[in-house]
Amino acid sequence: MSGSRPEASRALDEWPALRLFIAAERRIGERLASRRITSFFYEFLRFGMKQAWACLFGGLVVFLLIATFYLYPKGAWLPRYDFLFLSMLAVQVVLLATRLESVDEAKVIVIYHVVGTAMEIFKTSVGSWIYPEPSFFRIAGVPLFTGFMYSCIGSYLCRVWRLFDFRFSYHPPRWAMIALSLAIYANFFAHHYMPDLRLVLFAATVLLLGRTTLYFKVWRVDRTMPLLVGLLLVSLFIWFAENIGTFTRTWLYPSQMQSWSVVSFAKLGSWFLLLIISYTLVTLIYRPETIVPRAKPGGPRLRGEAEPV
Repeated sequence: MSGSRPEASRALDEWPALRLFIAAERRIGERLASRRITSFFYEFLRFGMKQAWACLFGGLVVFLLIATFYLYPKGAWLPRYDFLFLSMLAVQVVLLATRLESVDEAKVIVIYHVVGTAMEIFKTSVGSWIYPEPSFFRIAGVPLFTGFMYSCIGSYLCRVWRLFDFRFSYHPPRWAMIALSLAIYANFFAHHYMPDLRLVLFAATVLLLGRTTLYFKVWRVDRTMPLLVGLLLVSLFIWFAENIGTFTRTWLYPSQMQSWSVVSFAKLGSWFLLLIISYTLVTLIYRPETIVPRAKPGGPRLRGEAEPV
């Protein structure tokens, strides 16, 4: 996009603690850019590093789930769930204090914490899943750390949006995404008493986002991906994380009470729909920037190249 600020300047504004890393990374990139093969592997490595940075909060939460499962002492005066809650709260404070997390990210995390906790209260009340351990910090039987697990998704989307400088073509209006998200959220509750409209919601999602292309910058050029494909890939990794959560007995489905088993692959659909809600919440803070795609295919467009008219 012509007129965009350099990527390093945006990153320094948002995460000043990365100043030394960004300077070193720029020098390495300049050395490797001259040869095609080294340029390719550097961009691949850069993609992984950006994704890891985007997953900072989520990665810390998964680490806590695993570490407390294996290392937290049995019979400790502070229940494991409460230790998780206080640890996740402390992580949030540290990330904000060190400016490794922005205020905008914190806003999404708080909103999603409330949205997730409300759904947890209902879902546990109808027996969809349970939290088998005791805790002090809880609401209606739901440990308060659970909201942070939902917040991991919002945090990831906020960070990946900025790290990869998202832009879109054929993005639906936000009012349509809000309407879809409200319908999805309502169905998570209503399908226990009424017909499940999940297939209708999947169809509505495809109709809304089927043409939407995501433009993202890994290094020097724009890459593209259908937005639906990107959301599906993120949903898959959330499903992987859910398997870690149930393996560590942080929460359990009824079928896992006697012995652990892989979470049903059908849950991937639920996470995909939940991700639509997360994505919509993020668009309320970061307005999707739309572009006019090339009239003829010609590969990714360099940043700064004039837009077609």
